[in-house]
Amino acid sequence: MWCQPQARPESRWFGAGPTANVPTLMNENSESAENTDTWDSIADWYVDLLRAGSALNDFNRDILLDQLPADLTDQRVLDLGCGEGIITRAVAARGAAVLGIDPSPRMIEHARSGGGVEPGSVAYSVDDACVLATVADDSMHWVIAGLALNNVPDLDAALLAVRRVLRPAGSLVFTVPHPCFEAPQASWTHDSRAQAADGTARRVVGDYLAEGFWRSTNPEAVRRAGNHHRTLTGYLRALLRHGYALEYAAEPSPTAAVAAQQPQRAGLPPFLMLRAAAAGSVESE
Repeated sequence: MWCQPQARPESRWFGAGPTANVPTLMNENSESAENTDTWDSIADWYVDLLRAGSALNDFNRDILLDQLPADLTDQRVLDLGCGEGIITRAVAARGAAVLGIDPSPRMIEHARSGGGVEPGSVAYSVDDACVLATVADDSMHWVIAGLALNNVPDLDAALLAVRRVLRPAGSLVFTVPHPCFEAPQASWTHDSRAQAADGTARRVVGDYLAEGFWRSTNPEAVRRAGNHHRTLTGYLRALLRHGYALEYAAEPSPTAAVAAQQPQRAGLPPFLMLRAAAAGSVESE
């Protein structure tokens, strides 16, 4: 899972601060291996911040958990892009047998050291979300992905892999940074924080239609590891293309805790959440 913690508000995943750190679109396919290496290189820094806790991170976790049954006994769940395992452990606490996968070996090392006694079983493996080589066909009741599919270079391949491992009645639940507000070159205006108290914070949308891989030049931002920007319809059409039936969609309003830490966010949803069942037929190319 990739969710920028709250410790450094000037370098949020959603990019506040000076516009000098302008992200640049890059060739998507050539960046995937480099992106994994970058996540490995920042894993220790990132995990330290994540484990320090943040309202925004808790908000993302709770959005996903709200879509799952309170009792997951005898259910198998795949946490795709699990990072250091914060959501994996929370799902296991509901009784599920959970497999967390991440392409970053260093992240998986941190996940395995996360500890905690959970009612369900937890396992972790290094795996590619576009392949899921360590996951058996028709083995999962749920696949969850918290801020992970925006880090996947080939969304079509990932959705096909998820369909393969889901049981016939299974569902995919995922969050991504809201594509309408986290596009390349999106930023807060310089006076957003000062104006937030009266509800007039402003967000520069950026190049919303420019789909592709980009990374920030800000050396203290998690998005220096990169992001694959896709439009809202890009996500929806990909789900339909691969036989998913959309069950639920939400743009949750920030909690009071999020707004207290980042007042400029009070009027905008930071995340898009989609839940889709593997129920339809795959479109022919």
